[in-house]
Amino acid sequence: YGLVNVAFSLADAASRGFDLFGQMVKTGDFDRLLLRPRSTALQLAGQELTLRRVGRLAQGLAVLIWSTWMLHLSWTLPKLALLLTTILSCASLFFGIVVLQATLAFWTIETLEIMNTITYGGVETTQYPLSIYRPWFRAFFIFVVPLACVSYFPALVLLEHTDPLGSPRWFQWISPTVGFAFLFFCLQIWKIGVRHYRSTGS
Repeated sequence: YGLVNVAFSLADAASRGFDLFGQMVKTGDFDRLLLRPRSTALQLAGQELTLRRVGRLAQGLAVLIWSTWMLHLSWTLPKLALLLTTILSCASLFFGIVVLQATLAFWTIETLEIMNTITYGGVETTQYPLSIYRPWFRAFFIFVVPLACVSYFPALVLLEHTDPLGSPRWFQWISPTVGFAFLFFCLQIWKIGVRHYRSTGS
């Protein structure tokens, strides 16, 4: 719970420009971003930093700190590095989902709200152990939208638990890299969308 909410609050605060992207396409404001000598994705990411998300961040941090204290976890330098990498990777994955949602606006003129079922629904899903879900649902969150790779598997390492699903320990250590790869993939899809953009002409 703590890991996912800290990561999601970071992604949510930094992705507000992508949330508003559908409106930019309608009004033609995206044309201005294309004229500037910087990446459009970078400009949108820096467009608005929403500090009101600090409530979710504070709540997630409080739960994370409290739970590590109550569980008497033994911290080592590799585990601390894994914790930080997991939070950044999870935030990257959520950011990638928002980028994909915005990319759809190149063809639909709207940022489809159905994508919110993956972002907000994904936050809720990853607050529970993956093993409680049905196999097809687990497969979706491992191979399609790999939220389990940036939450469940690293948490097993931090908690020093064995995986009831049978994943090896080495995979649990490297699984957070999937979040960064997912963001990279989403940005490539974004570039395809930019190439297909047609200005309003106004």
